[in-house]
Amino acid sequence: MELKRIWLQNDKKLKLQWQTLLIDNELTPDSQVDYTVGIFEQEKLIGTGSLYGNILKCIAIDWSYQNANLLTPILQSLREKLLESGETHSFLYTKPATSEFFENLGFSKIIATEEIVFLEQGLPDFNDYLTSLKRNKQATKNNASIVMNANPFTNGHLYLITEAAKKCDTLYIFVLSENRSLFSNQTRLNLVREGVRHLDNVVVFETKEYMVSDATFPAYFLKDQAELAVAKVQAKLDARLFKENIAPWLSIKARYVGEEPFSEVTALYNQVMKEVFLPEITLVEIPRKELFGEAISATKVRKLIQEKDYRAIQSLVPKSTYEEIIKHNK
Repeated sequence: MELKRIWLQNDKKLKLQWQTLLIDNELTPDSQVDYTVGIFEQEKLIGTGSLYGNILKCIAIDWSYQNANLLTPILQSLREKLLESGETHSFLYTKPATSEFFENLGFSKIIATEEIVFLEQGLPDFNDYLTSLKRNKQATKNNASIVMNANPFTNGHLYLITEAAKKCDTLYIFVLSENRSLFSNQTRLNLVREGVRHLDNVVVFETKEYMVSDATFPAYFLKDQAELAVAKVQAKLDARLFKENIAPWLSIKARYVGEEPFSEVTALYNQVMKEVFLPEITLVEIPRKELFGEAISATKVRKLIQEKDYRAIQSLVPKSTYEEIIKHNK
């Protein structure tokens, strides 16, 4: 037997073997991987595991070799790769049937659905994240939340926040930490904080890896390229994590979203949240703010940035966002 790195994009025959092995293990082949290893018996792929950033995924063993202890060298190889990259904290997806095995290897379960279990290993962990939320937790009980990317923060985002803030005691805004956007996570966080400074009952947090991230919901960032079946499984996991582990911590009773006429994946996410949240949390959809009959969107603003149409941008974003765009594009 030999363990080695495999290059899925360079070998169609090997990629087919890899896909077949995953399907035989009742796993969906996931295109979002950037490092993959395999164990081979001569030319036959009998075990595999992949990384996407600090996420371990697509881990499978041929049924004929289930008792050959192949998972240990696969995990060891993936962990060594993470350490080479300076990663001390990792996440793992697995099936409910194999969750206990990974927990015995030091992974901690964060949340599970009928289809998938989400675990982590290393520090800082989910308990550390909850502790960080507690530092700015308000004593109020009728609270709501919004999760947003704000890439960049627009008047549409501000309208959604303002409307939601009128209807609750405290509104918690969670800004995505994932760095998959034109504006960095720190810039987006600062723009939201600056944009809501005048609203006394709004508190702004980072999501870290625990909401709409590469760890919980990678398909969100693929938008129209995402496979909807995969996106639905991930959306359910993300929604359940929020409902069961984050919302009770902050007494959140409602989550606000803008109506979604543009992205099929985001529309699917909204629908899944509606189903998962009830009855504990109400999902409230607010019609998007329009200007001259067109919905204000961050997508539109990014397009105008590309076109350097700063005059048009000025009417779509708060002053602080406009100033950041000008500074960013000098």
